[in-house]
Amino acid sequence: MKGKMEGVTLVADWDPKPGFKLGAKDIEGRQTYLGSLVWRNPRIEIREYDIPTPGPEEVLIEVKACGICGSDVHMAQADEDGYIFYPGLTGFPSILGHEFSGVMVEAGKNAFDKRTNKPFKGGERVTSEEMLWCGQCKPCADGQPNHCERLDEIGFNVHGAYTQYIVLPSRTIWSLEPLRHNYKGDDIFVAGSLVEPTCVAYNAVIERGGGIRPGDRVVILGAGPVGIAACAILKRAGASQVIVSETGENRAKMAMKLGADYHVNPLKEDFADRVLEITDGMGADLFMEATGLPTVVYPGIERVIWEGRTLNSRVVVTARAEAKMPVTGEVLQVRRAQIIGAQGHSGHGNFPRVIECMATGMDMTPMSTKKIKLEDLPENILRLQTDRSEVKITYLP
Repeated sequence: MKGKMEGVTLVADWDPKPGFKLGAKDIEGRQTYLGSLVWRNPRIEIREYDIPTPGPEEVLIEVKACGICGSDVHMAQADEDGYIFYPGLTGFPSILGHEFSGVMVEAGKNAFDKRTNKPFKGGERVTSEEMLWCGQCKPCADGQPNHCERLDEIGFNVHGAYTQYIVLPSRTIWSLEPLRHNYKGDDIFVAGSLVEPTCVAYNAVIERGGGIRPGDRVVILGAGPVGIAACAILKRAGASQVIVSETGENRAKMAMKLGADYHVNPLKEDFADRVLEITDGMGADLFMEATGLPTVVYPGIERVIWEGRTLNSRVVVTARAEAKMPVTGEVLQVRRAQIIGAQGHSGHGNFPRVIECMATGMDMTPMSTKKIKLEDLPENILRLQTDRSEVKITYLP
């Protein structure tokens, strides 16, 4: 397919902070795994590109929906010294956007559909993992694709989906065919664009966090889309009490709609006191830290673990942050508690399981509270730096 397309592109200056040294996976002037230490003066531009052509194991997808992620916001957000907020893998200039779904337009001869184990024909409704794992390094060979040593990430260091067309390797593509009975029109694409953030939550609380037993109590700190998705997943998994801690009323209401039983506003009440009250002094089996504010929220988590009567509590750290957690080892030792890091969403059957959950009643589409066009993306990405009234803003071409 020949022609031109527009892409919402993040541009920034390569200006490492004093003392920064290139790592083994960094590329001078182009890519780093420590974005907030290197990239300065971010700005968003709408640029023109050639429509890409897929290789033998790749597919060309026409984008039908793409959500704005907090990572997009933090890559475009600068601190007082001009450095971006996002601390992870970044390579600019790149088209942003990774929470997407679309229609298969063209497929290479060796591009296969995992659901049917047959070649893609074109016309399929699909979504994709955001993490482009290589499949050849030791972490990939060990079954840990989220920690790939040659990782690329859609919308972070390779072109993303805030555009009309995107080329990706077929190994990261998942069919949305199971959703066909539940969603009509654009709704199937909105649902498809929410698979990726829901898989981040699934990977955190089920795969990395070890899941729960029906009847367990859970606490989600931060009702962004990933935190809200965790509420839905854990309620579906049988949690007796799903408690969400969130300062924004709109996001708290959405968490309650999709699975939370109780809302704690830490600006208006003491977090630990309230959680212990709700649980009748038991505390929680699983905590998910999805705020990115570890110095603020961890003391309260630790107090619930220490004063509650539940042993073996797990804290899953999901949000990205440079700040150190103020951890007291004695609490972990005495209460047999654990802190677990969670990154990504790939592998472990996360994508097909989330799609099946959505196909059997776990509807995440209420999270998409605003729909916009491509030309509205820059303004809305910047607005989300200060205005979190919308839960999820979705680009619909």
